[in-house]
Amino acid sequence: MPKLLLTDLSVRTLKCPEKGQIIYWDDRLSGFGCRVSQGGQKTFVVMYGPREARRRKVVGRYPLHGLKQARELAKKTLAEISLGIIAEPKRGDITFAAARTKYIDQAKSRVSRRTAADYDRLLSKHFAFGKKKLNELRRDDIVCCLNKLNSTPSEQAHANTAIRIFCNWAYREELIDQNPVDRLPKLHKLPSRERVLSEQELAEVYREAEKYHWPFGPIVQLCILTGQRRGEIGKLQWDWINLSDNTITLPGEQVKNRQTHRFPIGKTTVGILDSLPRIDEYVFSGRNKGNTTFNGWAKSKRDFDATLENVSSYTLHDLRRTFSTIHARLGTPVYVTEKLLNHASGAISGVAAIYNRHSYLEEMREAVDRFEKFVKALQRE
Repeated sequence: MPKLLLTDLSVRTLKCPEKGQIIYWDDRLSGFGCRVSQGGQKTFVVMYGPREARRRKVVGRYPLHGLKQARELAKKTLAEISLGIIAEPKRGDITFAAARTKYIDQAKSRVSRRTAADYDRLLSKHFAFGKKKLNELRRDDIVCCLNKLNSTPSEQAHANTAIRIFCNWAYREELIDQNPVDRLPKLHKLPSRERVLSEQELAEVYREAEKYHWPFGPIVQLCILTGQRRGEIGKLQWDWINLSDNTITLPGEQVKNRQTHRFPIGKTTVGILDSLPRIDEYVFSGRNKGNTTFNGWAKSKRDFDATLENVSSYTLHDLRRTFSTIHARLGTPVYVTEKLLNHASGAISGVAAIYNRHSYLEEMREAVDRFEKFVKALQRE
């Protein structure tokens, strides 16, 4: 925010913002300033309190109150705070909503966009504390919210993780005096999924995806043929696709491990991409025009699955696991499969992991061609 020496002349000539409000802070008295609205209204304010729980108090309205009078009132207010006559806000006075916004802003620099968005969704949807002060947050409040998710254990586990990480962050940042998740019982770890589609199931899913409408049908096809995560396919951009060498490059900020991922695509995948409409920068645009990505996962998956006759319950992530399993069956080396999935499990570790910078692009290309031929053969059986 702008800072300048406030004088009678400068206050009279302060510029109005195009929208909202702007505060011009006084260079002479820290915490004192003049707030100017879009409509030209000028108000003298004083700000006090720690950075995470700052408050503003109006000390005059221009021109009813002059600059000199407002500055004296601001000095008096700051003196009363210093003497304890006016209670200074504590760090814990920050609201849950404000702290959540602050946390998500910081998280975006440490984790992937998808992870930050997931945390934001979980905290906003399942912990509706809103304007509740952080220091008023109790263990029972959190337990009550988690108990409402007993019927959805997976969502409950994710919500539990999100609130733990958030509260631990708030305690480290000294936004709260006590951590409400210290004695929170840990949920049993969910067993890892082991679902792998059979060859017959994979063939049926692929056949239906070929006939199914845009965008979900092609999304399923690409999930099967590339083994990438559904979110990475859903957010695919045309600029990431290089049809001169038949590769796709996913930027680091778009993938789970934050490592740029370049992988080859086969002729079948290229053909699918060539057949898709180009609406904007995204391969699979959202319903609302204006550079949004596809996000109708639940309904689209439910409607698509209704067309299947001989496939038991599965998730799109199971297609990724099936992709890996079939590559093992086809004899693809583990380290090549890991390269395709952008998921290192330790096949190349230690000194080799540090010094081996080989891209394995040709090895991946051979594996992709074998896999596409395998899927194509399934359709003939």
